[in-house]
Amino acid sequence: MKTVQDAPNGAIIVHPFTRLSQRSHDPEAALSEAIGLSCALNLVVCDALCLNVKKVIPATFIGGGAIENLAERLGKYNAKILVFDGQLTPVQQRNLEERLQVKVLDRTGLILEIFSLRAKTKEGRLQVELARIAYERSRLVRTWTHLERQRGGKGFLAGPGERQIESDRRELADEAIVLGRRLDKIKRTRSLHRKARIKRHVPMVALVGYTNAGKSTLFNRLTDADVLVKDMLFATLDPTIRDVQLPGRTKAVLSDTVGFISNLPTELIAAFRATLEEVTQADLVLHVRDIACLQSEKQKHDVEEVLKQLHPANGKMPTMVEVWNKMDLLTEENQNFLRERAAKLSVPPILISAETGEGTQNLLERVASILHGDQQTIIITLPAKDSSALNWLHQHGRIVRCDAAKNQDLECEVTLDVAAMGRFQAQFPELMAGIAS
Repeated sequence: MKTVQDAPNGAIIVHPFTRLSQRSHDPEAALSEAIGLSCALNLVVCDALCLNVKKVIPATFIGGGAIENLAERLGKYNAKILVFDGQLTPVQQRNLEERLQVKVLDRTGLILEIFSLRAKTKEGRLQVELARIAYERSRLVRTWTHLERQRGGKGFLAGPGERQIESDRRELADEAIVLGRRLDKIKRTRSLHRKARIKRHVPMVALVGYTNAGKSTLFNRLTDADVLVKDMLFATLDPTIRDVQLPGRTKAVLSDTVGFISNLPTELIAAFRATLEEVTQADLVLHVRDIACLQSEKQKHDVEEVLKQLHPANGKMPTMVEVWNKMDLLTEENQNFLRERAAKLSVPPILISAETGEGTQNLLERVASILHGDQQTIIITLPAKDSSALNWLHQHGRIVRCDAAKNQDLECEVTLDVAAMGRFQAQFPELMAGIAS
């Protein structure tokens, strides 16, 4: 590994693992991901190592020998930051900083820093700020009890006044309330937009997946958008919604969401719930997987775990279809193996390359089939003097076109689902005679 010395933002990455955690994930793969996260924060990685932790020390997480080893490495490269790819308690983080005399970032802090750097929209910044407050409130360790205010009450039984740490906690709590109210307004706005889409009979399709799985590349290809695409973890943070044209002259709305990751901080899930609720309210969810990644199955599990946390209390998750992306990175032999494997699954995934466009037409056809599989398109003549039938079709179906016919009547091409078709026939039986389908 190429190392850099005396970099102003030089960092050493440590991934701690235990015998139990080693069974569920590959430490080297986890370390590689931690390096990717650090690079996404524009840190210069001077050194990186996996650390086998036989016993977690309550005060520092790792033992004294490991701390001395890290101190030597930090001194060797003159690194100013230690990235600890695990969850540290406030006390552990403070003690490590005091022992090593460098800034210590745990996994939650690292991801929060990346999100702070990437958030561009007002909504994104609000959500990141709310997550940061939740994180910082737990980091306020009682280290300055000497900063006390005037004693409260009178006499010898009076206790000390409000301490500085209590004041800081109260200020953070107040700030969180204000941010929460602003996000509630955004949530209500999203709800109104969702109702408007439902009224217009425009289905919603949400893209989900592990970070760097190629969601934004696929989103751009399907919608001709210009969302930032970069080979970097969390390159896209702010959600984007665009129209997508489906086969059969039908449309849908496609939503690109923030990428998921293993051990996604709970603060972020809570703060981004307003955005991620778009997933639970979608008509169809496309789970984009980097099928060329050796950790693809593990990443799938991590995404599903986050989705479980978003599961609505009174309802069910929408239909989900897997999209196996980055087929272009595999050999022909591996591609054939995956095609055979996909054909045997009860819900076959769609195999694509968002980079080259291979398979994306099949994806659009599958989406159209799922969203509009029970719909029928008819051509019907409507009397120009009677607008009730036209209004009914606007409310319960989708009018593709309406052209002037004989006697100033309207010839309309309309798409209706089976239930709506039956209701229309019962209400306007005279119009259904002799229709073209």
